[in-house]
Amino acid sequence: MDRAFVDYYRCPANLVTFAHSGELTSGDCGYFCFGSNAIGYGRCSSNFPGEHSADMLHDALADVMVERGRVWLPFDPSEVVANLRYERYAAWNGDGKRLGTSSILRKAYYSVRPLLPVSVRKHLQRMHLRDWREIRFPNWPVDSNVECIFEQLMTLLLEAHAVDSVPFIWFWPDGLPSSAIMTHDVEALPGREACSRLMDLDDAWGIKSSFEIVPEGKYPVPEAFLKDIRHRGFEINVHDLDHDGRLFSNRELFLERATEINRYGRDYGAAGFRSAVLYRNVDWFEALDFAYDMSVPSVANLEAQGGGCCSITPFFIGKILELPVTTTQDYCLLHILNQSSIALWKRQIALITDQHGLASFIVHPDYVFEPRALDTYNALLAYLAGLRSEGKLWIARPREVNDWWRERSQMRLVRRGHAWEIEGPGKERARIAYASLEGNQLVYRVESPSLAVANTVNAA
Repeated sequence: MDRAFVDYYRCPANLVTFAHSGELTSGDCGYFCFGSNAIGYGRCSSNFPGEHSADMLHDALADVMVERGRVWLPFDPSEVVANLRYERYAAWNGDGKRLGTSSILRKAYYSVRPLLPVSVRKHLQRMHLRDWREIRFPNWPVDSNVECIFEQLMTLLLEAHAVDSVPFIWFWPDGLPSSAIMTHDVEALPGREACSRLMDLDDAWGIKSSFEIVPEGKYPVPEAFLKDIRHRGFEINVHDLDHDGRLFSNRELFLERATEINRYGRDYGAAGFRSAVLYRNVDWFEALDFAYDMSVPSVANLEAQGGGCCSITPFFIGKILELPVTTTQDYCLLHILNQSSIALWKRQIALITDQHGLASFIVHPDYVFEPRALDTYNALLAYLAGLRSEGKLWIARPREVNDWWRERSQMRLVRRGHAWEIEGPGKERARIAYASLEGNQLVYRVESPSLAVANTVNAA
């Protein structure tokens, strides 16, 4: 039950002393609170969990016992976190397919979508999403229930051990507070033809992004086009197979297409994947031969498939690292919400960076050069570049985030005399951090490189 917590913080495992305070039955999964800021989903031995997130939920924190250096919990943190990250709280039908992903209406829409003007598509999508504000869970515009659960658990550990601080390996390289990635889903021929201009625009702000390419059916993908993206230092990922919205409609079709998708991944030299329209079934991801995926939103109120992973930091789904989509897509901002300012994006960035997460953006070259969209995107790039110049953000390509998070997952803290040291490949960019309490507030302090060197010398 400690694994998810240790993987998140990369703290010494012997300091993580969680135990079950009661027997967890095989059934009775549901919602419960865990303090004032977190909602969990799963089995809870202390009370009957709620069937719906909008119910009056029992606060499992009231049933936690802290004694003899242990934290006695009425639930399994690793199980509850997995239930959120893998969207197991959402409704499923009997054969393992998420409800709504194979509806007749959706199939009909995608069969005629290429023929529909944008004005008609916007109207239909607004009709489909008309009740999005009434969705209570996950929390819009950013859901970080997973991170809130971990923070509450860290607070309890500090109390259990009666220590001033708990060391862990900081989330991002060089001690940077948070990270951001820019991604561009290329949906049709106009978008492919706009990629060069979009690279010029990103380069003007010193931001390298990734381009998600549809391999079949939408537009030709000449090697010269891919070579130009690579040559300019941008990244190529695979975007579905033919963007028809049917990839996850049934497992047999998915496995058939996954074989072709994997082949294109090898041909393109692509380390990452994103499905069309963010349709997904994470239980099938094992068939994808990629290092990372970018198909799971943190909160999916404005997406065709609802739900969300309730997380703003990367996490593993088997061998694949998930880089969750944590901000509103440009199309939704401009055409569903009908907003042209970056106020919503700034609010989402603030919520994400407050908890040291990953701000992940999707901006389409197919739409971005419309005058209103271009002004909005320029404003976003300027804002992100400003945060980077202030030392508040690591702006990286998705592959770089994947490489870092994988390296960090193999690092460990070891005690050398009176100091802690980090062991493992990539440790040169890693920083030791300390979690402590100021009053009732959990705070983090990142050790400076010079202090880390001094501690190492003193320990020797």
